Amino acid sequence: MLTDRINTLSESITIAITTLAQELKAEGKDILSFSAGEPDFDTPQVIKDAAINAINEGFTKYTAVDGIPALKTAVANKLKRDNGLTYAANQIIVNNGAKHSLFNLFSATIQKGDEVIIPAPYWVTYPELVKYCGGTVVEIQTQDMSSFKITPEQLKNALTKNTKMLILTTPSNPTGSVYTKEELTALGKVLEGTKVIVASDEMYEKLIYDGTFTSAASVSRDMYERTVTINGLSKSVAMTGWRFGYMAAHNTALIKATKKLQSQSTSNINSITQKAAIVALDGAADSDIEMMRREFKARRDEAVKIFNAVEGLSVLKPDGAFYLFVNIQKVSSDSLTFAKELLAQKGVAVVPGVGFGSEGYFRFSFATDIQSIRTGIKRIEEFVSSLK
Repeated sequence: MLTDRINTLSESITIAITTLAQELKAEGKDILSFSAGEPDFDTPQVIKDAAINAINEGFTKYTAVDGIPALKTAVANKLKRDNGLTYAANQIIVNNGAKHSLFNLFSATIQKGDEVIIPAPYWVTYPELVKYCGGTVVEIQTQDMSSFKITPEQLKNALTKNTKMLILTTPSNPTGSVYTKEELTALGKVLEGTKVIVASDEMYEKLIYDGTFTSAASVSRDMYERTVTINGLSKSVAMTGWRFGYMAAHNTALIKATKKLQSQSTSNINSITQKAAIVALDGAADSDIEMMRREFKARRDEAVKIFNAVEGLSVLKPDGAFYLFVNIQKVSSDSLTFAKELLAQKGVAVVPGVGFGSEGYFRFSFATDIQSIRTGIKRIEEFVSSLK
């Protein structure tokens, strides 16, 4: 009854583990979950007020499929102000979260025979969507020693006549690695003369702790013309449930194609979210963003220090996002079994690295309070000690 493409699709491992942790907690068990990629902060009040005003003003009807004009202007202004990128209204579309942006982009561009280069470790959704659209995933493995970033040489060796797209994530989920301007420029040089699309997922750009953020499309004219910038408000402004994402691209035909798809699937995103997003994009919540960033940084520093004191574990200090990608290779070669037994024995939920394409690690989200982080890592230390 079901299609081949749906049967090849795997459930998100992060959602599966988070759901299991929630179910165990509901049963009364003592569970600490570090699996969800969701800030523990509330959405800033100024954004909630904008949504309430939209409701009270009756802004509850259909809108343009690709977003109301004021919202697209806010996106364009943000990209110009923060990233040095210039886009017109017909080069922007808003979607139901960045995951929806990616689904629309891949659906419009990837078909059987197309190869998509994905650096690993990667966000779990990338390869699943590529396979769903009929494409072939080409993984480039990275390691701790390279800060989990691909090199120009690796990219050059992965390119073929069938390469359709390169997916870049900066800052990275699950590693928190951030590509520098020089590194992005070097990767862009490799792509010159090709027709490869760069899908640049920049969802965590506001959560930078060391160094600065550079948007992939900003490093050269060539990269600007080939890059689709994907972003949203879920992580930086704690708006995960609001479902707001967007795409911006020099190629107007590409944006038009995704708009056509969206018009026949979800149509416009929530009208109230659109009004709230304008406030977030225009900078009214910047002080809240900075408060969250500082708190995340403090949590990062504490968690890295404690983890690296645990015999058998090690972790690089990430430059961005709110994840640690913890190396367990000295104690386990099976991250899925490690994560399952850790949850069963110690009530601690983490995401196995195999789900991100990199065995021998687990992802630990520090988007929770510092005491829970300390307690959780202590339990992990006890579990690791029992494996020896």
